[in-house]
Amino acid sequence: MTHFIQVHLLTSYPPANLNRDDLGRPKTAMMGGRKRLRVSSQSLKRTWRTSELFEEALGAHCGKRTKKIGVNAAADLVAKGVDEKKAHEWALEIAKVFGDVEKGKLETSQLVHIGPEEQAAVDALVATLAEQSRAPEKAELDGLRHHTSAVDVGLFGRMLAASPAFNVDAACQVAHAITVHAAEVEDDYFTAVDDLNTGDEHRGAAHVGDAGFGAGLFYSYICIDRRQLEKNLNGDRELADRAIAALLEAAVRTSPKGKQNSFGSRAHASYVLVEAGDQQPRSLSVSFLKPVSGDNQALDAIQRLERQVSAFDGAYGAGADRRFVLSAEPDYAGAPEGMASGVLGALIEFLKADR
Repeated sequence: MTHFIQVHLLTSYPPANLNRDDLGRPKTAMMGGRKRLRVSSQSLKRTWRTSELFEEALGAHCGKRTKKIGVNAAADLVAKGVDEKKAHEWALEIAKVFGDVEKGKLETSQLVHIGPEEQAAVDALVATLAEQSRAPEKAELDGLRHHTSAVDVGLFGRMLAASPAFNVDAACQVAHAITVHAAEVEDDYFTAVDDLNTGDEHRGAAHVGDAGFGAGLFYSYICIDRRQLEKNLNGDRELADRAIAALLEAAVRTSPKGKQNSFGSRAHASYVLVEAGDQQPRSLSVSFLKPVSGDNQALDAIQRLERQVSAFDGAYGAGADRRFVLSAEPDYAGAPEGMASGVLGALIEFLKADR
């Protein structure tokens, strides 16, 4: 069975503010002595796991990140006829199973990633408490935690300070996406006009503002430990296949939602290189230590990636057993010898082989 699946993507975005920093401007990073635009791994992972593509493929097998387990439990108890004070007390006991709760509140202090089995257990306990009009017992509370098989938990892991026995090691690592070239954050100066302003008294704008943006070709890297994923999913190979396929399709076809209404910067990956094998993973970001420049950045970036693959292979031996290229770059001449190529459906089938 293939151990590691590595995915390298090139995605071009027009002017956008995909992932904002604390000042509301696009995130950046210094690399190779030059500033690059950056999209954090947290932003990318949330984009993928909350996408319609991921939901349609795996919705019944996905968990939720929330602080409101106790809040929702209390609301359900009240809706079922339980006195509000008792509902608060019982729901508080349920919330404490999943994390610390500040005095006088029902929300947990931190986000909790709860699997569908765990949510079903909470719902069942709430129904029992309402029906029997009693507080939860310790054994019932202890039974709320499960070794969940939620695919998003299996892929990205979870850390539960209150219940470390139910922690899950992530099977997927995601790098921060960076532009392959030097880039600067620019400012969009804009105004808004009052539609009812006739101009008789003044002709000024009703609002004046500015927003940061940037444009660029981003390199993204994903590494999936298939063995760890199957372990996290209780050995369910078919579900692991579906999870990997859904993650890949979301990664190549969806975009972070930051300021999309203002910039309409949705994009698909123009180049995807997937590697599968037992070899130790490595990013190809070193390809862009020297920024890409010139008028044909997409092709230049592709050539750099493929040259770096060859250089790593020459220095350390084959970095993968099998490779597949998907390209939507019109001027791309084709995958080098030893790399399969084709459309997205063929890539999905490629990932299922040798499992």
